[in-house]
Amino acid sequence: MEDKPAVNRLNARVVGICIAAALGGFLFGFDTAVINGAVDALAGQFELGAGLKGFAVSSALLGCAVGAWFAGPVANKLGRVPTMMIAAVLFFISAIGSGLAFGVVDLIVWRVIGGFGVGAASVIAPAYIAEVSPARVRGRLGSLQQLAIVTGIFTALLSDALLANTAGGAAEMLWFGQEAWRWMFLAEAIPAAVYGIIAIKLPESPRFLVARGKLDKASQVLHDFTGELDVNLKIEQIRKTLQVEKRESLGDLRGHRLGLKPIVWVGILLSVFQQFVGINVIFYYSTTLWRSVGFEESDALTITVITSVTNIVVTIVAILLVDKVGRRPILLAGSVLMTLSLGLMALAFSFATMVTGPDGEATAELGEPWSLVALISANVFVVGFGASWGPLVWVLLGEMFPNRIRAAALSVAAAAQWVANFFISTTFPAFAEIGLTFAYGFYATFALLSFFFVLWKIPETKGLELEDMGENPVVRRGKVVKAD
Repeated sequence: MEDKPAVNRLNARVVGICIAAALGGFLFGFDTAVINGAVDALAGQFELGAGLKGFAVSSALLGCAVGAWFAGPVANKLGRVPTMMIAAVLFFISAIGSGLAFGVVDLIVWRVIGGFGVGAASVIAPAYIAEVSPARVRGRLGSLQQLAIVTGIFTALLSDALLANTAGGAAEMLWFGQEAWRWMFLAEAIPAAVYGIIAIKLPESPRFLVARGKLDKASQVLHDFTGELDVNLKIEQIRKTLQVEKRESLGDLRGHRLGLKPIVWVGILLSVFQQFVGINVIFYYSTTLWRSVGFEESDALTITVITSVTNIVVTIVAILLVDKVGRRPILLAGSVLMTLSLGLMALAFSFATMVTGPDGEATAELGEPWSLVALISANVFVVGFGASWGPLVWVLLGEMFPNRIRAAALSVAAAAQWVANFFISTTFPAFAEIGLTFAYGFYATFALLSFFFVLWKIPETKGLELEDMGENPVVRRGKVVKAD
């Protein structure tokens, strides 16, 4: 009976350090969404056209790609914890610089620096959680990263709404002679500082410690945090894994079909489809969207916050269902829901009228009942995405690649996701100028294509061992027929 309290304390400790590490995901979500409430105000202050406005929003994604690409090598050289601290510093610098930006050029520079931190956090936080988690709870603890991301999005949107409402508008003065939109960026400095301080106290990953020959420290972390009973056996398993990974390189991804193995192309396309349905348009530009359908700025920000809460709830639902229902059925249902909701949004905006404001800028306005249709459809879209393609793409990317190429294939798929995110975020203002019917019709088309992509190419990985996945799989009726 004396052992039970020790087990409970052990579980609490590992959950605690995983939550702390997942703060990187929180900052990931916060940094990418904070631009939402500020974009119109800063565009007005810096007199930005549609193209430059889109680039100012999506410029951070360029830094994300670079940060993600280099996070692995830096973490292997310095350690997981120091890499988290570097990411926290980058977040902090970006928050201060963006909030005090003199013009669009230095704003973009600060946003790219923040992107370095986002990219690093997107790689290092889930890797650290996986490496310190006991195998029996790794899936649940790993899901903390996605939950932290959507919580960060919610917090950013909520703080944007509160600051804008306090000032009477994002472009209005708030404190110390600074506009509210500047304080939206400055607010990120608080969680960035907390993340950095907490990271200092985290134990280093046992995998990194074994790689550096620090076996005593690795044994202590494995015993104290992951609850390993046979520490020596676990260290030997880590050693064998490290020996395999030393032989792994991007060259292992080469194949006869367009230069890459088929399974790598499946992973890349899965990432691209996740972004090409336009989810980040909702989180980056939703305030602009709702103002265009007749809502005041304060109401638009409130609706955006409600949308982000919905995203958190459905993400939790997806986490609870994924191991019971399976990956394919949830993805297919999500594709159908997204296609219908985006199609209705495209239809609704075909009835919009263009109105020129006092600043000479033309905006689309919707009357009843189409404004209500657009509002409901956008939130149904968030439900469809958040319960399926949002969390499950990362689950599949972790499962579908064979052991020998998993890390390298994941890096390529993640890079493709950042590039696709950049394209969608940058092009939305230009698409909107063509017409919101065109924009949402474009996203609806890819949502429809995603259904057939899953149907024909994505295997069901529920209950399969990772070792069962081949490098050249053929999918028939959701099952893998090996063609290695």
